[in-house]
Amino acid sequence: MESASVTHVVTSGDTARALGSGDLEVLATPRLLAWLEEATCAALELNETRTSVGTRVELEHLAASPVGATVTATATQVYADGRLVRFQVAAQDSSGTLLASGEVRRVVVDRERFLSRIAPVGD
Repeated sequence: MESASVTHVVTSGDTARALGSGDLEVLATPRLLAWLEEATCAALELNETRTSVGTRVELEHLAASPVGATVTATATQVYADGRLVRFQVAAQDSSGTLLASGEVRRVVVDRERFLSRIAPVGD
């Protein structure tokens, strides 16, 4: 079972006010989700021709984190079938408080093939 963790310190740029997801100076859910997805990517060991894309997220943001808090986001692979990979994700602060939990699904794709199907904007 593959797993990985990433740790970040909450800055004013990570807040709900800064990201437009609220008006409080606390860790924004979109930033927390980004950190959890970062952990899922770190847990995957892919060669340079492959990458993964997020396809589904279920997340409960359970507790607020102030600017200056240290947050560790962890992803643990719990299922893999072909290209589909599911991760249980969780985030905790430095005191061990559970900040969020949920599941992130990713699909492994061929990097060049995936990008070849995306038309540039304006074309």
